[in-house]
Formats: sequence, C-alpha cells, structure tokens
Amino acid sequence: MTPQGAKTAEQQQRRTLLIVLVLNFFLFVALGISGWIADSSALIANAVDNLSDTAVYGISWLAVGRSAKMKRGTARASGIVLVIFAVVVLVDALRRPFFGPEPVGVTMMAMAALAAAINLGCLFLLKPLKTEDVNLRAAQTFSLNDFFSNGGILVAGALVWWTGSWIPDVAVGLVVAGIALVGAREILRDAKDEGATSNG
Repeated sequence: MTPQGAKTAEQQQRRTLLIVLVLNFFLFVALGISGWIADSSALIANAVDNLSDTAVYGISWLAVGRSAKMKRGTARASGIVLVIFAVVVLVDALRRPFFGPEPVGVTMMAMAALAAAINLGCLFLLKPLKTEDVNLRAAQTFSLNDFFSNGGILVAGALVWWTGSWIPDVAVGLVVAGIALVGAREILRDAKDEGATSNG
C-alpha cells in the first residue's frame, strides 16, 4: 500500500472507531439509567460492558497508525478491561438474591432491542476495516459479543415478564460476564500470538 493509501486507511479507521466509541458511550448511559430504574442485573452488566467497550475503542483509536508493539499493548489493555468488567458483573449478580426488587421485564426487552440494533450497526461499520490489526479484531470481537448479549437480555426480559422471577435476569448477567471472559481470552491470546510471530 502506498503511503497515501495507508494514511487514508488510518483516517477511515480513526473515524469509524470514533463513531463506534460515541455509540457505545450512548448505550452505557442509556442502559445504565434503565438498568438502575428497572433494577436489572443484565442491563447493568450490559451498561458496564459498553463502558469498557468505550474505553477500549478509545485505546484502539489512539493506537491507529502506531507501532505494532504499541498496538499489542493496547490490545492487552483491552483484554484486561474486559476481565475487570466481568468481575464487576459477577459481584452485581451475586447480590441480586439478597437485595432489590424484581427486575422490570418490559424495560429489559425494549433496551436490549435498542442495544442490539446499535451493536449490529457497529459491526457493519467495523467489518470493512482492515482486520490484520489486532485492535480492530478486538473491536469486532467486542461488538459481536455485545450483540449476542443483547439477544440473551431480550430473552431474559421476556422470561422475567412472564414468570415474575429475578432468576433469568441474573442468569443472563452471568452469561454476559462469561462471554466477556471468553472475549478477553481471545484478545489476550491474539496479542500474545502476534507478539510471538513478530519476534520469531
């Protein structure tokens, strides 16, 4: 690729990552407020997930055009942020049987549908970008994980609405945390493998 072509690609990556960053921050605010009002562990988990995504997209935005070593470092930071997020979600899910009223299923379904639509849009924005970059692969992993998590919350909201039980909400919150841990492992392994390849 010519220097001019590389510069254009980097500008496109920065622009796309910034758009995805803003969308995820919007979701963090919307899901956080609705999760607090609806007292939903799954929505709170999704909100914290989107906050971690926002931080990671910001790190990835800063890494565009930087050295391969810095990109691997930012990818590792992304994986660590996901691990921290998973721990926060687990703590919130564990307190559910002892504190708080039943979650509101209708709110869960409405917010999950909105978040799924936005995350699907993020995937379409990220898909055309160059995927050899470890940070862009991490960004795609995050958006795909979020989309699947939204589907789980939609199902949980329907079950909460139908049964009046908090169990589906907590169960999906735990699944969201599990998905985050799997994504973190993939990102950290990807960064490690790329580092081994470049040093080999």
